[in-house]
Amino acid sequence: MDFDLVVIGAGPGGYTAAIKAAQLGMKTAIVEKDQALGGTCLNVGCIPSKALLSSTELFHEAQKQFGSHGISADGLSMDVSKMMKRKDDIVRKMARGIDYLMNKNGIERLAGMGRIASANKVEVTRDGGSQKLNAKHILIATGSRVASLPFLEIDGETILSSDHAIALGEVPDSMVVIGGGAIGLELGSVWARLGTKVTVVEFLPRIAAMFDEDITLALQKLLQKQGLKFHLGTGVESAEKNNGGVRLTATKGDKKLELEAEKVLVAVGRNPNTGGLGAAEAGVELDERGCIKTNAEWQTNIPGIYAIGDVVAGPMLAHKAEQEAIAVVERMAGQPGSVNYDTIPLVIYTAPEVAAVGLIEAEAKEKGHEIAIGVFPFQANGRAVACGHADGLAKVIADKASGRVLGAQILSTNASELIAEAVLLMEFGGSAEDLARTIHAHPTMSEGLREAAHIAVGEPLHI
Repeated sequence: MDFDLVVIGAGPGGYTAAIKAAQLGMKTAIVEKDQALGGTCLNVGCIPSKALLSSTELFHEAQKQFGSHGISADGLSMDVSKMMKRKDDIVRKMARGIDYLMNKNGIERLAGMGRIASANKVEVTRDGGSQKLNAKHILIATGSRVASLPFLEIDGETILSSDHAIALGEVPDSMVVIGGGAIGLELGSVWARLGTKVTVVEFLPRIAAMFDEDITLALQKLLQKQGLKFHLGTGVESAEKNNGGVRLTATKGDKKLELEAEKVLVAVGRNPNTGGLGAAEAGVELDERGCIKTNAEWQTNIPGIYAIGDVVAGPMLAHKAEQEAIAVVERMAGQPGSVNYDTIPLVIYTAPEVAAVGLIEAEAKEKGHEIAIGVFPFQANGRAVACGHADGLAKVIADKASGRVLGAQILSTNASELIAEAVLLMEFGGSAEDLARTIHAHPTMSEGLREAAHIAVGEPLHI
């Protein structure tokens, strides 16, 4: 079988690339080892975790906040099995949507393990049989897998990965989360809201270290109010299973800590999926982390073989993979596809959410910028106060000389949506004054970012 493009991997990067290629007139095939398309993001990552976060946030609000609105929620309970069924139904619905898009765009779908046999040939193996596809272009979009610790074997029962933590049948009494990044904080929040005693252990001195310290300290305080406990600057060294769960030994400075929990969630990051792919055997170069090396056009050192998403350098984010997917296919078609890596938003979907784009303070200073900073608390935002979501703040970082916005961070309800304004502003090289003088509807949460811009240009209004 001959194709213009064979995509290996059907996650957000892979299926987006296949759709774009078909739309540009390429004869396209997509190879996926799992039964369902959508990759980690749809099946065990972004979508199911957000479904659980939504369900448990409603439950937590009903418990803790409805009373202030005059709403009685006596006798409130959570049916975990129904919550999980809702999550699974959402995943199935979205997966059917991807199937529809494959059919609509005339993309050949092949189930099985894809392996690069040569620069222009992919072998697909399934159930003992195999077939070979000839391809003018091969795109590797095989994503990533959960990282583990050498002394903690993930068994899916007591020692969990994120795959398992989104599918528990009942609420654990206690859970230690190893890792204070997005996955650990989100799934820790899910179970803490349902009554699990959650302790987060983070090796770095603060959680969510990709954001500025004032943002992460505020986030930590809010999560502590929700019942999460934290051990920061702490490294887990060993683990021992017992009848009641797991006993962990950790070190914090010169002190030893003993932590016990019914469940342990290992959330220490992800590794690129390059094993068994045949890439290295075909001569494709990898870096020290196992990521595939590519040039500015996402082409490997082997002509005709490309790679995007979690298997290449950069943040392991679905929206980064999607943008690379569009750009790489455009380049294959002779069009000027590009990705602005300076405007990729980062989000942690806790309650409140935290989102950022561009440079944090330290990075801006390291790059030689003299910066102007505007920080606005949502306690002074009318919509936030009226809706009971006044925790958090908005922050704008601008170059003092030019006024150009270098970065923005938001800690608030719906920060994942609000950050899009800053992304768009930066995409067009906008300034803090541009943002400050842009009319925002009143009252809205979005005014918080505008107020931060006013502060950054030295013209504070409502603070």
